[in-house]
Amino acid sequence: MGIENGSAVSLELDLEHYVIPAPSTSTHSGLVYAANMTETPRSLTRSGVFSNSDGSVNPSHSIKDSGVSVDRPAPIKEMEIVVPDPAKVYSGSGMVESKSVGTFSPFQKQDSHRGLFVDRGVGSPRLVKSASSSTFSFDLKLNPETKNPMPAAAGAVAAAAVADQMLGPKEDRHLAIVLVGLPARGKTFTAAKLTRYLRWLGHDTKHFNVGKYRRLKHGVNQSADFFRGDNEEGVEARNEVAALAMEDMISWMQEGGQVGIFDATNSTRRRRNLLMKMAEGNCKIIFLETICNDQSIIERNIRLKIQQSPDYSEEPDYETGLRDFKNRLANYEKVYEPVEEGSYIKMIDMVGGHGGIIQVNNISGYLPGRIVFFLVNTHLTPRPILLTRHGESLDNVRGRIGGDTVISDAGELYAKKLANFVEKRLKSERAASIWTSTLQRTILTASPIVGFPKIQWRALDEINAGVCDGMTYEDIKKNMPEEYEARKKDKLRYRYPRGESYLDVIQRLEPVIIELERQRGPVVVISHQAVLRALYAYFADRPLQEIPHIEVPLHTIIEIQMGVSGVQEKRYKLMD
Repeated sequence: MGIENGSAVSLELDLEHYVIPAPSTSTHSGLVYAANMTETPRSLTRSGVFSNSDGSVNPSHSIKDSGVSVDRPAPIKEMEIVVPDPAKVYSGSGMVESKSVGTFSPFQKQDSHRGLFVDRGVGSPRLVKSASSSTFSFDLKLNPETKNPMPAAAGAVAAAAVADQMLGPKEDRHLAIVLVGLPARGKTFTAAKLTRYLRWLGHDTKHFNVGKYRRLKHGVNQSADFFRGDNEEGVEARNEVAALAMEDMISWMQEGGQVGIFDATNSTRRRRNLLMKMAEGNCKIIFLETICNDQSIIERNIRLKIQQSPDYSEEPDYETGLRDFKNRLANYEKVYEPVEEGSYIKMIDMVGGHGGIIQVNNISGYLPGRIVFFLVNTHLTPRPILLTRHGESLDNVRGRIGGDTVISDAGELYAKKLANFVEKRLKSERAASIWTSTLQRTILTASPIVGFPKIQWRALDEINAGVCDGMTYEDIKKNMPEEYEARKKDKLRYRYPRGESYLDVIQRLEPVIIELERQRGPVVVISHQAVLRALYAYFADRPLQEIPHIEVPLHTIIEIQMGVSGVQEKRYKLMD
């Protein structure tokens, strides 16, 4: 039968022995250039010429005729965010009550399974206010001497409290997040992560990459001279495709879209003035500027750019491509103008995951507040996240939903194999942690794992089946036929009587997603089918309607690798 199907606890030395193919609709198993996954230009004809819907060429966005002033706009008064009184925010033990973030406390489910219990808390950096500025910054400096092997869920405090004050009535206006920054600063990856997060929360969001428009209209073989600031023809061509991408985004918003992520360098006031003029009366613009001063990170991003970007797909010599890209970068640096106008978010030295600062100016409203909170906690440090269901439970054997039974003999075997797997896979990872729900089948599955801190999240509990808890689906079909049919018609929105729907589960998992994004070490999440479907959908960028149907089998580990190259997936099946 083989080790993976037999009763042996030990695993093969080579974990690749247990790899199984991921579903065809899963996230990418290999490296994919993020810009290629963005929105396909709708204003492009089959022949590659930009046109209006009637097929006529649209010249209206030429900078020569746009009439957009290149003068610096009048400064907009910065909005001051009131930072809570530290004496009130940080209570004696450092644990604080907040309407967005719950407190945490020591929790003991059973004497033999002690761990940290997290109700709803998520970790956040602290907030500081500069005496010389009316904006506020998030201080993300990390103290390497601080020894805290567990997620700083208790610190969830200050940023969440400020976020509470930023949350207002949900806006009906359309929102455009316009990226700003030099090449190789992580703009596209940041845009992709933000797009994925907003989609998962249910906001209709699309990612428009201007580089993709440029390549489709002008080809992939443009040299660095095309990007010179004194090349008027090149400047006009680049501004034209930017205007066309903006036009596409606005058209999509008018059809019902909510948030557009506009991904380009947008490195001059002239370009940003053009975009703001086009946005007037159509959408609200927030500039998102990414600044990186770490040369090692910039060099790494440049290498990835040469290896993955379609701009260099026809250049066989790596060194030639490298010289060209560095010349392109130098051209951008000569004309670069940092954002000082309008509403903006500046991410300074955050992409490396070793600290940094976020500056926020003139930001208000529910959705912008959530975006700021997400960006505060995100970074691009590579690390794996392992998702797995608990070992088979007695209710699994009986076909009953919900409940809080112990695991079966097969479940105990899986728990031992999982511990063996984690030991081999994470043997060199000191900062790894194990997360479970508060239900005993996940706690028991995690119990053989030693050497890593264990954290219990109530948010990771299985979907609440309400009055149907402990029933089989046949019982529900027989005794509650109307409920059975309602669930069958719309599993995403169906809510069990006195229980939860999948949409409810997604909402309560948001703090878990924020904390997973914030982690810099590996995390093993041992949870339940509905919960893992929702978590997996976030990383795989799956549509909400697909979540209730995602395959998450027992005794299988889904490894999500997060990093600068995006998200990759690998699956291991330890036993049947």
